[in-house]
Amino acid sequence: MDRKTLKKMKIGVLFGGRSSEREISLKSGKAVFDALVRLGYDTVAIDAQNGLINKLTRQKVQAAFIVLHGRWGEDGTVQGLLELMGIPYTGPGVLGSSAAMDKATMKFILQATHIPTPGYVIAGARDRITLKPPFVVKPANEGSTIGISLVQKKKDLPAAMDLALRYDRKVVVEEFIAGQEITVAVINGRALPVIEVRPRSGFYDFEAKYTKGMTEYIVPARISRAIAKKAQAIALNVCRRFDLSGCVRIDMLIKEDVPQVIDINTSPGMTETSLVPKAWAYEGGTFDELIDEILSGASLKI
Repeated sequence: MDRKTLKKMKIGVLFGGRSSEREISLKSGKAVFDALVRLGYDTVAIDAQNGLINKLTRQKVQAAFIVLHGRWGEDGTVQGLLELMGIPYTGPGVLGSSAAMDKATMKFILQATHIPTPGYVIAGARDRITLKPPFVVKPANEGSTIGISLVQKKKDLPAAMDLALRYDRKVVVEEFIAGQEITVAVINGRALPVIEVRPRSGFYDFEAKYTKGMTEYIVPARISRAIAKKAQAIALNVCRRFDLSGCVRIDMLIKEDVPQVIDINTSPGMTETSLVPKAWAYEGGTFDELIDEILSGASLKI
């Protein structure tokens, strides 16, 4: 959307919400709100925890900047509401958001479109797991590190399943790849430099992600130029296949020089220390310029 038009509109920053990633969303939302104020936009902060329709109506919001993580915000639900209300918004639309959020559906689409992804099975509480460890167990519909476990031995499987099933009735059991973890952000159709994610524990779980000093982030990733280009091409292909617009981040693990997609984030963290801002800053851009660029992609997706 044209920036001059946006400057005449009331921009609502939707953050907080009801998911298990609420606290992270609150931090991201504040950073985005502050940036939009500095940029001169008529901006209001809206906690999407409850009463969202009334808040949007009362505040006369004309465009929405979505900074919600996890369920009820990153899964197509809020996007559908905004479509019904005729409010343009940032990020992917209803279908892309829901398909990327549900890891089981995500794996089906990746496999069907021949995008590299680790082997997996989808399981419920009573299903038998046929994969041999090590493998990763994670709920199908949660943030990338919520309810996740690395199972090294079969005896650890019941506890891992119990944890994942607290968050969802459907669980993804995925082959564990011990290679480098990387992530690629795509903003309005352009892939940013590849970031290497290096957890000190060797496994990127919730503690490694949100505990200061537990993970090192390296920009650009310490990989060959050929692998970096391959990763960026895969990220762009993911966006095409899932019809993802705006700002998206695709996480991958490298196996035998081939990046394998393990997660798609349709509403990535947006604090000044989050991964997308790190990749953007490497190219010389400021945080405020990043937020301005993301907002410029706001639209109705119908």
